[in-house]
This record gives sequence, structure tokens and C-alpha cells, in this order.
Amino acid sequence: MAAAAQGRKRESDRPGANSLVSRTLRAVIITIAVAFVVVLLVLPLTTVFVEALSQGFGAYFSAFADPDTIAAIRLTLTTAAIVVPLNTIFGIAAAYAIARFEFRGKNLLTTLIELPFAISPVVSGLIYVLLFGANGWFGAWLEANDISIVFAFPGIVLATMFVTFPYVARELLPLMQMLGTEEEEAAISLGGGPWTTFFRVTLPKIQWGVVYGVILCNARAMGEFGAVAVVSGHIRGLTTTMPLHVEILYNEYNYVGAFAVASLLSLLAVVTVIIKTALEWRASARHH
Repeated sequence: MAAAAQGRKRESDRPGANSLVSRTLRAVIITIAVAFVVVLLVLPLTTVFVEALSQGFGAYFSAFADPDTIAAIRLTLTTAAIVVPLNTIFGIAAAYAIARFEFRGKNLLTTLIELPFAISPVVSGLIYVLLFGANGWFGAWLEANDISIVFAFPGIVLATMFVTFPYVARELLPLMQMLGTEEEEAAISLGGGPWTTFFRVTLPKIQWGVVYGVILCNARAMGEFGAVAVVSGHIRGLTTTMPLHVEILYNEYNYVGAFAVASLLSLLAVVTVIIKTALEWRASARHH
């Protein structure tokens, strides 16, 4: 009887013990997550802004008056303005083709879309040097026709496009596969043409996926370093984007200038995250 009573007592204690273990485990997991965010994200970003403002706001803003810095900012924004729309068009077309059609090479296309995620950005840039460089496959023809791709603006655009083109497609592909084709087929059966069906039925249903993909693509385009470093030639004031300009300034011991440009990149990234979060909140509010 005593043993049975003790057994019942232990069983009655289990829920409380389990609850305590659950609370402890939850606290440990949350602590680990917060610690990682603080160490890997908050502290580095804080350091960037502290160093950028270490000599005051005057020195900080004067860093952006440098012509080479202005050129780097302009080149970065121009590259993103070209790359993002092109990759958006490609991403929508590729996702639509894979999700809606059956064709030979479909699996290969899906694999190729994911390839830039697996290839080092430096290798991506080297590919274009081997193709369009002076000793590359098309180098002699390009030189004969006075066309510059490597160590010029076109090479930067191509390298940036390569490393960023999966973002829109990979954001849309699972979404379009999940949505199915029922509404599109119904629209076509009611007399809607392909373009009308796409713009009035398909696009409204995938618009948030497009927006997320564009935001991610834009963030990567402005922050890309490895591929652009290979094809740019580091020609100061001409082919140096903001990330490359940060490296140049840092190597010249111009720490305030380097961290000022880095802080601008960080602000652009923070704004991107804020926009993405706001859009997610808006989409969630509309669904509820």
C-alpha cells in the first residue's frame, strides 16, 4: 500500500516537473537565440555606427562628400536598379514555367536556378573573366570591336545578376506550386486570354511573393562583394561599388570614411528588413 501511494504521488508530481523542465528548456533556447543575435548582429552593427561617428557628425557627413564615395554609391544604386527588374522578370517567368508547364529539361532548369547558391561568388566572377576577359573566349572579339565588359560597368551588372537571379524565382516557385491552377483554368474557360488571366488572376495571388523576392534580390545586389571584386578591376571612382569602396578606404586607414560607407550599407539593409516586416504584417492583417 505504501509503495502504491508513493507511485501515485510520483505520478501526480510529473506534470509539475514536466512543466518546470519545459519552462527551463524554453528559457535556455530563448537565451541562446538572443545571445547569438546580440553577438553576431547587434554588436557588429553597433560597432559600425560607433566607429563611423567616432570623430563626430561633421567628419561622418564629410565622408560622403568625397567624389569617389559618391561614385561608388551611384554605381551601387544604378547596378541594383538594372539587376532587380531584370531578375524579377526572369524569376516570374521561370517560376511560372516550372510550376505550370511540363517540358524537357524542367528539372535541369530548377537545378540551374539554385546553382548560384552553391557556387562561391568569387568563382562566379571568375567565370565572366574567363569568358569576357582579354584572354577569355570572347576577349579578342570584344577588343576588336572596342567593347569592354570585364573591368567595366557591364561586367559588374552581369556578375551581380548571376549571384542574385535565384531570389525571386525561389520565392515564387513553391508559392505557385501550392496555389495550383484551378482559378486560372476557370478564368480561361470564361473567355479570359493568357495575359488577362496572368495579370488579373495569377499576379494578385503571388504579389507578396514577388515583393519579398525583390527585396531580397535588392539587398544582395547592393551588398555583393566577391563576384563584383573579381570583375570590377577596383578602378577607383569608376568600378568600385560601395562594398569595394569600404575595403579600399579601410586599407588606406581611413576608418571613419570606411565605416561611414559601411553604415550607409547597414542602414539600407535595415530599411530593407523593416519594409519586408511591414509587408508581412500587412499581408497577415489582410488575411485576418
